[in-house]
Amino acid sequence: MGTPRSEVTRFAPSPTGLLHLGHAYSAVTCARAAGPHGRFLLRIEDIDTARCRDTFEQAIFDDLAWLGLSWETPVMRQSTRMDAYARALTRLDDLGVIYPCFCSRKDIQAEAERLGAAPHGPLGTPYPGTCRDLSPTERDARIAAGTPYSLRLDHLRAHERVGHPQWTDRHHGTFQADLSAIGDVMLARKEVATSYHLAVVVDDAAQGITLVTRGEDLLPATPVHRVLQALLDLPVPEWAHHRLLDDDAGKRLAKRDDAVSLRAYREAGYSPAEVRALAGLPD
Repeated sequence: MGTPRSEVTRFAPSPTGLLHLGHAYSAVTCARAAGPHGRFLLRIEDIDTARCRDTFEQAIFDDLAWLGLSWETPVMRQSTRMDAYARALTRLDDLGVIYPCFCSRKDIQAEAERLGAAPHGPLGTPYPGTCRDLSPTERDARIAAGTPYSLRLDHLRAHERVGHPQWTDRHHGTFQADLSAIGDVMLARKEVATSYHLAVVVDDAAQGITLVTRGEDLLPATPVHRVLQALLDLPVPEWAHHRLLDDDAGKRLAKRDDAVSLRAYREAGYSPAEVRALAGLPD
């Protein structure tokens, strides 16, 4: 028998609130996937500066350590990596697969309704392509006038460049990346010079991640990530999108819904083993 593959995995929370049982499930699953010979990394996804807090970041460290997890240091923080994301955007611009979009959310919704487009794609309302065919002259004039804009991936040109690259999920099988139902996703905007989609792809490559372990709610985003990897000539990991945890009412656990935090369980006297059991994690 050959030597088992040494996986490099990562848990990448955002410090916008306290961790709950769903995070415990994901973090422990991710650490276990690395195995005894692999590497388990922690990444702080703090590009949303309006919502991220240092206190929540420290709480992440405290909760994970209490669960019995350890990780390599230094910890990567996305807020320190804007230069890396800017270089990726420059590469995509050189390839001719991104363009400035001057539409507001209200503009997008109104145009989608006018065109009779499907109200929701895999990642929400697909962008109707309003700014895709603006002339270079008009784009330059709007930028010079100070009109706010974001940068979007032209999925049609992206597919012309890289086709429909394959990707594999250990729980769901093999797929071909197709962005036709997703449309032109946003990769950066004025107030935040990157997006989740761009940052996660660039960072996974920088950290040498071989297995992306995360919740099934991010399964629909993976085609975007796979196309970006192909465009940027980045290594391709495997994925393992795991099940999500629900509350007693059958609703997915979420920070915004004030799911019971790991800190609350700890302060109530629960042990790490009891919390892992509540999350459905066998010892």
